[in-house]
Amino acid sequence: MTADPGFDLQQLAGVNASAAFNRMVGFEVVAAGRGEAELRMPWRDEFGQYAGHLHAGMIAALLDTACGFAAATIVGSVTASHFSMNCLRPATGASFVAMGTTLRAGRKQVFARAELFAEDAQGERALVATGETVLVPLGG
Repeated sequence: MTADPGFDLQQLAGVNASAAFNRMVGFEVVAAGRGEAELRMPWRDEFGQYAGHLHAGMIAALLDTACGFAAATIVGSVTASHFSMNCLRPATGASFVAMGTTLRAGRKQVFARAELFAEDAQGERALVATGETVLVPLGG
């Protein structure tokens, strides 16, 4: 098996743009490399649940994508085999920033974690959720 060289910021931006869901909700890859990735998404009213907080499904999507993109910077294409998240406080803000980090990249499994921050209009951030993902490399 030949090692996959991983993706850089430009390649991940292309992968992100090719995903209809990511385009629809406005995920933006703002940084990526060396086992890390950062995504940003602006708040929209349709992302809220009944109490006006960011819906847990959107939280999961941001965390999962940040983990996958972080892993992809090392091993290339991946798919999740397990995902878990912890919601720490209500997710309210003008935008949301997900920061993914690769913990360990093996040939058959990659372990990554992410933190999701709510950002207010002044740029102040509050940690609202964390997630962990086990991913499987798809490279040949």
